[in-house]
Amino acid sequence: MSQEPPGQSVVTREFEDNGVARLLFGPHNAHLERIEARLGVALDTRGNAVTISGAPDLAQDAGTILDTLYDLARRQGHIETADVDSALRMVHAEPNPTGDLVIRTRKRHIAPRTPTQADYIRALDQAPLTFGLGPAGTGKTYLAVAKAVAMMVAGEVDRIILSRPAVEAGERLGFLPGDLKDKVDPYLRPLYDALYDMLPGDQVVKKLQAGEIEVAPLAFMRGRTLANSFIILDEAQNTTAMQMKMFLTRMGEHSRMAVTGDPSQTDLPPGTRSGLSEAMEVLNGMEGVRFVRFTDKDVVRHDLVTRIVRAYDRVERERKAKEPERS
Repeated sequence: MSQEPPGQSVVTREFEDNGVARLLFGPHNAHLERIEARLGVALDTRGNAVTISGAPDLAQDAGTILDTLYDLARRQGHIETADVDSALRMVHAEPNPTGDLVIRTRKRHIAPRTPTQADYIRALDQAPLTFGLGPAGTGKTYLAVAKAVAMMVAGEVDRIILSRPAVEAGERLGFLPGDLKDKVDPYLRPLYDALYDMLPGDQVVKKLQAGEIEVAPLAFMRGRTLANSFIILDEAQNTTAMQMKMFLTRMGEHSRMAVTGDPSQTDLPPGTRSGLSEAMEVLNGMEGVRFVRFTDKDVVRHDLVTRIVRAYDRVERERKAKEPERS
């Protein structure tokens, strides 16, 4: 590891538990090296102690990150690269004024990995209707499903309704093989995957069979009033204006809604306005409605996903900049 730079701040952390310290450091000190590379500090280890050298503010940040990761390693028994990246993103997040933001489900506890995710969890806690807007990989749907499951486990809602528009990318259900369930299940699979991440498999099956959890295409929502429920609409950018209005007016007493989507990525036919974009205008500033906007900085999948999102955004900006020149 790099030597301590001369004339800069030095911060020391010493950790009590040998086993937890090894988890914190990572294989061959990989986690420490990741922190070094991101912050531009030097981390030197001796036993369970870490000496941090670097600019004063960055050295303090590194110490805070090590403390956070040590506590996490002690609680969950492992540290992954994603946990290190999360701590790096969250180091300058404002203290949470509303208490613990960790969402607790039967299989796992989910903590925010970016400041925007923290804002999103607060919105899901507080607002009857929350819109999570932004690119893929930012946790919009995953966190909403986690919150829905946590509220069901706590007895705060009786049902969870998960829905998506069933037609995407120009495909039509009639051309797909099988019965209706066979046709729509591939579109709904990401929602099932999130459920199985939160609950034991037998409980998911039992609740699906009992109707306590329903995963259905958006068309199945027409004509219903959903009370005492947590209702999630995923891929909302692929709704029409009429579909979005229909969905939003399904909310009944003691229910909560989350609408997730990326307004920049719609699969609707050319000339058809997205219901999500319209809802963002119509409901802006309305009491009880929260909009949380994610960016590429909130992507919590593989590092490559962040770079892909940024590359597409750059090309899209360049394309739009050239449009007036052709008109």
